[in-house]
Amino acid sequence: MATHATTKTIVHTEDAVPPLPVFSQATVANGIVYCSGSIGCDHQLNVVPGGVSPQTTCALENLSKVLAAAGSGLEHILKVNVYLANMPRDFATMNEAYIKFFPGPLPARTCVGVAALPMGADVEIECTAILPGSSH
Repeated sequence: MATHATTKTIVHTEDAVPPLPVFSQATVANGIVYCSGSIGCDHQLNVVPGGVSPQTTCALENLSKVLAAAGSGLEHILKVNVYLANMPRDFATMNEAYIKFFPGPLPARTCVGVAALPMGADVEIECTAILPGSSH
């Protein structure tokens, strides 16, 4: 379900993890989908156990559902930002889980080490995608 506000569309889907009350799952403007960061957690907002690999998988699955609700998909991602709470320990493992979602040409990406993430998560992923058929 999408709600219009001025020149942007707010994206919300029950299929993905619910957002906290301080942000939307995504916004769409001028044919571009801006997804909020997603950590690997379930619908009850519990971080999935097992470390960065299952959390990366879960975060990307959630982003895929948000993109689908917006009318886009992982194959239309332009840019990804990945935040890791422990870069030295988790970078290679995160990449192994991440690459499974992008069999074709890879989107641009930045990976940043951070001091901490919400709810003690190991990884948070956000992305920007284009709507198929958009002139942008």
